Amino acid sequence: MRKKIVAGNWKMNKTFEAGLQLVDEIIKELDAQPASEVLKIIAPPYIHLAAIAEKVILLNEFGVASQNCHHLANGAYTGEVSTEMIVSTGAKYVIVGHSERRLYFAENSELLSQKVDIALKNNLTPIFCIGENLAERNADKHLETVLKQLSDATFHLSASDFGRLIIAYEPVWAIGTGVTATTEQAQSMHKYIRSEINKKYGAEVSSSISILYGGSCNAQNAKELFACEDVDGGLIGGAALKAPDFVTIINSFPA
Repeated sequence: MRKKIVAGNWKMNKTFEAGLQLVDEIIKELDAQPASEVLKIIAPPYIHLAAIAEKVILLNEFGVASQNCHHLANGAYTGEVSTEMIVSTGAKYVIVGHSERRLYFAENSELLSQKVDIALKNNLTPIFCIGENLAERNADKHLETVLKQLSDATFHLSASDFGRLIIAYEPVWAIGTGVTATTEQAQSMHKYIRSEINKKYGAEVSSSISILYGGSCNAQNAKELFACEDVDGGLIGGAALKAPDFVTIINSFPA
């Protein structure tokens, strides 16, 4: 059975103290809820990684992710953070290929491939993001775009290594816009992604890999999205910054 996952990407938000307070609020909200088998991942800015990992390390089904990593092991790269450094904080996941990194920092598939490789080498689980922009969707090139992003950066992996990934589909036109893909659009794309993974790696890998939806998923629409057969959870942006909303999303999976 595929893992149900809700990952909260804080992006460039929250001071150190405010971030720790938010985690405390999330934990408190969850304590008041029935036990859940959902994997809950928090992806804060670098400054929070070690402190949050320490808070959640003993909590069931909790993990911490870095929002990015460098593609090399070490060196004279001022301002960058290596996968080895990330692992040393207690984090076990790393977001790779987020659309904002692709857009604002010109990250291409060659670079992202290297990031995936070095993350896996250091036992970090990549949350690998793919998704089309509005022009590509309107030009009916969304399937082509998503497959190219996925295949160019990850299809060099062995089946066992690919199976360690978490995939996040994030239609760029729906990120931070308040616009969400319809359940039909989300399910159709997730099913397509899984079918292409099946062609490359077979049914065992494709049926076991979690594919998250990452486009303006919130407390109001998560239940409908998570009811889709091939949607295994969400990569959450703005709603992850509010403890009640984040916990509502965590509890939005069908019984």
